Amino acid sequence: MLIERPIERTLAVVGLAGVALIHLLDLHDTFVSTPYKGWLYVALISGSLLCAGALLRRDDSRAWTGAVALPLGAFAAFIWSRTVGLPGGGDDIGNWWEPLGLSSLFVEGVVVALGLRVLAARLPLAAPAMRGLQMGVRTR
Repeated sequence: MLIERPIERTLAVVGLAGVALIHLLDLHDTFVSTPYKGWLYVALISGSLLCAGALLRRDDSRAWTGAVALPLGAFAAFIWSRTVGLPGGGDDIGNWWEPLGLSSLFVEGVVVALGLRVLAARLPLAAPAMRGLQMGVRTR
């Protein structure tokens, strides 16, 4: 039995588990300070684990799309909360150096980049160019 994209899927599963873990570690304090953000964390954690589970089972475009969308949403929410602030969460404005937040940005960025690479290879126009790159052959 041949497993499709074993390295990419493994990295995505570990990355999505990392996204879930980072937000789980911050969940209690977030619920205490801003309950709606806590529920958004619960949705992110659940969605990340569901996508990771789907990618464990098979190479599915829907799971890859979720693996891009969920961390990208968390990344955008982090930026938003540090610039203009989220409703009821103005205390995060300017708090760029929080270690858990920086860890989250790193893991989310890696998962998004990986997911975009996999999804781009599936586009009909990009597929020949990506196949050439994977085999070490240049295409025009």
